[in-house]
Amino acid sequence: MALIQCNFFSEVLGLSTSMTVILPQETNGQIGMQGVLHGTRHKTLYLLHGLSDDDTIWVRRTSIERYVAPLGLAVVMPQVHRSFYADMAYGGRYFTFISEELPRIARSFFPLSDAREDNFVAGLSMGGYGAFKLALKKPDQYAAAASLSGAVNIANVDTSSPDFRLIVGDKQLAGSDDDLLWLIKQVDQQDGLKPSLYQCCGTEDFLYEDNQVFREAAKKSSLPYQYEEEPGTHEWGYWDKKIQDVLAWLPLGCERS
Repeated sequence: MALIQCNFFSEVLGLSTSMTVILPQETNGQIGMQGVLHGTRHKTLYLLHGLSDDDTIWVRRTSIERYVAPLGLAVVMPQVHRSFYADMAYGGRYFTFISEELPRIARSFFPLSDAREDNFVAGLSMGGYGAFKLALKKPDQYAAAASLSGAVNIANVDTSSPDFRLIVGDKQLAGSDDDLLWLIKQVDQQDGLKPSLYQCCGTEDFLYEDNQVFREAAKKSSLPYQYEEEPGTHEWGYWDKKIQDVLAWLPLGCERS
């Protein structure tokens, strides 16, 4: 695998930002890994970080590089700070960045497929919210999305904190296009493509109850949906285990080694 740290200028954000990228490499010489390639344009997982982390965290806290090596899957991990993957009321347009500019820039740097069936998104905590938001607002771009311990009930968040005042201002979140419960209803009622969703959460996680709320909404929809729970809290041991389940669930459409 090739592990690349990219710094680049975002015209949407008006500043320099970064992404960490894993690219497939065909090799048998790396101890503990067998890398494979499938075609010239790589299937891609956009892997999103949580509130207190950055684009390097998945590589530092899990074995994601080792897990994707036999799959021939590229992984793009962007930096979005504490934005909650939103076009902020007082700050950067991070949803526009993540949904429009980032894929375009990543594909200009690397041989990544732009076909919907080759593109997936996943994340943990704040990133789990971002992954579902991205797939539900852009169902024509992503075949599947996964949330690990996601903050998936945004209307239940305390928006009086300084962070959330910057993100949402005076906006009412419930029933808005930032509300996943509202978004899944809209996608369900519309004709057209619908992403597959995977959701998991530890039963001792402080976000467990919010995950149950989203679970009920997803079960009522027609979207392809898989839910898993087991004992676990909001921590990297759980996420390192569950990202392997996400990779096994993804519709990669190729033989796995």
